[in-house]
Amino acid sequence: MKVLPRFLRQGIHKGSIKLTEPDGTVEVFDGEEPGPHLAIRITDPKFDWKLARNPELAVGEAYMDERLIIEEGDVYSLFDLYFRNKPNFDRTALQLFWQNLYRHLRRFRQHNPVTRSRANVQHHYDIGNKLYRMFLDPDMQYSCGYFPDGDETLREAQIKKKRHLAAKLRLASGQRVLDIGCGWGGLALYLASVADVEVVGITLSREQIKIAKARAKAAGLEDRVKFELVDYRELEGRFDRVISVGMLEHVGAPFLDTYFRAVRNRLSDDGLALVHSISSIEPPGVTGPFLAKYIFPGGYSPSLSEVFGAVERVGLWGLDVEVWRKHYAYTLNHWRQNCMAKRDEIVALYDERFFRMWEFYLAASEASFLVGTSHVFQMQLGREREAAPLTRDYILAASEAIASREPEFVERIETATDKVFGDLAGG
Repeated sequence: MKVLPRFLRQGIHKGSIKLTEPDGTVEVFDGEEPGPHLAIRITDPKFDWKLARNPELAVGEAYMDERLIIEEGDVYSLFDLYFRNKPNFDRTALQLFWQNLYRHLRRFRQHNPVTRSRANVQHHYDIGNKLYRMFLDPDMQYSCGYFPDGDETLREAQIKKKRHLAAKLRLASGQRVLDIGCGWGGLALYLASVADVEVVGITLSREQIKIAKARAKAAGLEDRVKFELVDYRELEGRFDRVISVGMLEHVGAPFLDTYFRAVRNRLSDDGLALVHSISSIEPPGVTGPFLAKYIFPGGYSPSLSEVFGAVERVGLWGLDVEVWRKHYAYTLNHWRQNCMAKRDEIVALYDERFFRMWEFYLAASEASFLVGTSHVFQMQLGREREAAPLTRDYILAASEAIASREPEFVERIETATDKVFGDLAGG
C-alpha cells in the first residue's frame, strides 16, 4: 500500500495510529502532539485504489464491509483522531482534489425539487419506525436535545429543547402554528399542550405521518393537531407562528431562498418564525460522500452566511440567533450508545452491514460536533421588526411557566405513544 500510508504520514499531527496492511506490514504513525490512539487493519488489497478514487466513501464502505477492522479503539476513536487532524488531512493533494470536485458538483447534488425531496426523505425516514423507536427518546425527537446542565438524560434534554422552543415562540390562545418537517409529531403535540393553539405539521415521510396521526388521536389532540403529507412549497395559508426543527438540512443550497420565501409567505404580518438547524463555523461547503450516498441524499447543513444571505434576499427580519455548540454531540452520544445496546435487535431487523453503516454515521456526526466544526443554531425570524421582544429576558420566565405544567401533558403524550407502538406490534 502506498496511498494510505502517505495520507496518514501527512495528516497525523495529533495522536497516533497503527496500520496493519493486507500483506501483514505494520507501520505506526505518531503525531508530534498527544491525542487519541487507534489501531486498524486493512484486509482489502484494493483499498489503496479505492481510497485514491474517493477517500471518505472508501473508508466508510470498508468499515461497513469489515474490510477495515478496528483492533484498538472503536469507530468513534477513528473520527476523534480524524477531526483533530482534519486541517492537515484537508491540505493533502487527495482531499484538495475531491473537495474541489464536490464543490463544482454541489448544485447538482443538492438539487431538490419536490419529487426528489420526497425520494430523499423516504430513503432516510421510511426505513422503519422500529429502528427509530429503539434509539430515540420516548417522544421520538430526531434532532438536537438541550443540555444546559450537561448531565441530562436524553428524555430530559429533549423535553428541555421543546420547552425552550415553545418559550421562544411566545404562544397565545387561538394562534395557528405551522410545523415544517414535523417528524413523528412530538413537537406539534407538545406545542398544542403548552397553549390553546392549533398546529399543522407537515412531512414527506409516510412512516412518520402514520405515527404522528395515531399519536394525536391517542393523546386526544386530533381536534387541534393536524398532520399533512405535503411539501413546504405546496402548502397554502397563513400562520401566526412557524417552526422548523431539523428540516433546513434537507432543503439544499440551491433552494434556501425558496425555503425562506415559503416561511415568509406562510407567516402573518406580525408572526414569528423559529428555525433550528445544523450548521458549521466553516464557509459554505459540501456534504460528505458517505452521508450523501447512504444517509441523507440531497442533504446539506448550510453555513450561517448562506442562511443570512437567503433571509436578507427574501425580506425577513433576523430577530435573534442562538448557537448551540456541544449539545448535539451529547445527543448523538446517547443515540449511539442506545444503538450499541440494541445491536442484536437492529442486526436482526436489517443486517450487520446496515448496523455498521448506522454506527459509522452516528460516530462521525458525534465527533464532528465535539471536536469538529459543526454546531446548531436557532434563528428567530419575522416579517416585522417588532415580532419579538427586544431582549431574551422573556424566555426564562416563559420556560419556567411551561415547566410547571409539563407533568400533566408530557406523560399523557408518552403514554399515547406507547399505545400506538404497542398497537402496531400487536397488529
